[in-house]
Amino acid sequence: MAIGGASSDFNAIFFDNHNAVYSLFMKAHKCYDLIPTSTKLVVFDTHLPVRKAFYALVYNGVRAAPLWDSDKQQFIGMLTITDFIKILIRHYEAGDNAERMRALENQQISHWREQFEQDGCLTPLVSIDPNESLHRAVQVLCESKVHRLPVLDKRTGNITYILTHKRLIKFLSLYMNDLPKPEFMTSTPRELGIGSWGDVLSCHVGTPLHDALELFLKNRVSALPLIDEQGRVVDIYAKFDVISLAAENSYDKLDCTVQEALSHRSEWFEGVHTCLETDPLHVVMETIVKAEVHRLIVTDKDKKVVGVVSLSDILKYLILDPAQQPPMSFGATSSTPMPRTSSASTAGSNDSPPSSIPEAVEIDEDN
Repeated sequence: MAIGGASSDFNAIFFDNHNAVYSLFMKAHKCYDLIPTSTKLVVFDTHLPVRKAFYALVYNGVRAAPLWDSDKQQFIGMLTITDFIKILIRHYEAGDNAERMRALENQQISHWREQFEQDGCLTPLVSIDPNESLHRAVQVLCESKVHRLPVLDKRTGNITYILTHKRLIKFLSLYMNDLPKPEFMTSTPRELGIGSWGDVLSCHVGTPLHDALELFLKNRVSALPLIDEQGRVVDIYAKFDVISLAAENSYDKLDCTVQEALSHRSEWFEGVHTCLETDPLHVVMETIVKAEVHRLIVTDKDKKVVGVVSLSDILKYLILDPAQQPPMSFGATSSTPMPRTSSASTAGSNDSPPSSIPEAVEIDEDN
């Protein structure tokens, strides 16, 4: 039986290298394999006012979008929730009043990027070619510490898809029952060194919102477990929750508590999903894939937080740090597929970069 379209040679190697099977599997597939036949993206021109951009993110329930520079006629980066947090913190620390902070939303995205460049925190566009392996995609995501990886066809200049940890692990999970099960899947994440343990970064229900935002930026985390006086997890505050400030023009509320901020939470909230520290890795995998979340809060029997296991933690271990190294490289084994274009990521011909990009286009189901 062929696994995921792989050749019989691949299948023989898969079943002979149980502990490296997921790494080998991802090397045998390309980024192109994850691109749906029809897909849509949210894309912003850098001349778009920030207010419209973040409203579009809220409306579509997405956390980031590629940025198109119509002057340079190319994609130059991503607009993310982190960008919004950086601007909020910058002006809050400068002592700007609420009226001046609200004026931020009328600025163009390009103006924000100029400020980031002056501060030395402008993030360049990190992308990947559709013919690169999924193993390479995981490597780029982990090494660059980004959560979204545009699949950019350098020949046309088009972005056809956005790879995420969630989409990669979902693809892998579709074939897990057909692949041999590595021995380490019966061990717990803590035993394998997967995730963050011990003094887990969290915040109290009464933590001021601006302190939580500082934690996001300084520690490069995407969510904070919210704990009560007994250290038990009662909620979670994620970066995406911050977007509610833009949706409600509440830029002057950074002194409120995190718990108060959560009363304005978006309808796109994933929910708080937990697992026990005694759960083996295969159970944790099933839970996180089924829940379609980015992380699980690990608790003990008293519901106290003892760790956090994220999709990136799991992918790094399964794909980049397998217990047994692959005997050979499969980077250029499979044949190159015919190129396929996205229905909404760009406009114009398939052979040249688009001359203009719509301000906001509906996206596919995964955010």
